[in-house]
Amino acid sequence: MNEKLLDILACPLCQGRLKYQKESEQLICPFEQVAYPIEQGIPVLLAERAIPLQQEKAQQQGEE
Repeated sequence: MNEKLLDILACPLCQGRLKYQKESEQLICPFEQVAYPIEQGIPVLLAERAIPLQQEKAQQQGEE
């Protein structure tokens, strides 16, 4: 993820700063506790596509 791009991206729900999670290819909003997918290198910053972090953790545990 390009650092300059990450500096200007914001959560569509709270306008908070996002963190890049490399292993899952997602942008994380620690304030809203949601993850936004990155599809084919493009961040999908739509509120309706946000994945609650608790749901994300349950999906990861199911894969293991």
